Amino acid sequence: MNQSLIFIPVLAHMLLVFTLFIKLGIAKSAAVKLGEVNRKDAALNSKAWPDSVVKISNNIGNQFETPVLFYVLAIIFFLTNTLNSAVLVLMCFYTATRYLHSYFHITTNFVPNRFKAFLAGVLILLGLTVWQLVLLINSI
Repeated sequence: MNQSLIFIPVLAHMLLVFTLFIKLGIAKSAAVKLGEVNRKDAALNSKAWPDSVVKISNNIGNQFETPVLFYVLAIIFFLTNTLNSAVLVLMCFYTATRYLHSYFHITTNFVPNRFKAFLAGVLILLGLTVWQLVLLINSI
């Protein structure tokens, strides 16, 4: 299998992050135009923005938490030349959980749905971490 394929779900996640940054810019611009925020207060306090802006901003922060582990795993699978179809599918599923989590977070912000998406992603990462650890131990 072409080991470079591991970077498809990584790049898909990066596209999510860029999309969120664009959405944040649009939401902030709209809030300013509608007079929903005091620019001076918002410059030093991210909570001064309307909830719609805060949700997107908080979600962007979430994209730099467990996804860091995802990026590290992708690099490890690539460097150890251990990518296979199952790993690639699980990495894609992980990315899908990030999209779901973002959708729930920036729309309804219904925490039980957000948590389910988060938990599914974390369990995938845990499984992939154990899988890679076993592969590395077996290669010794």
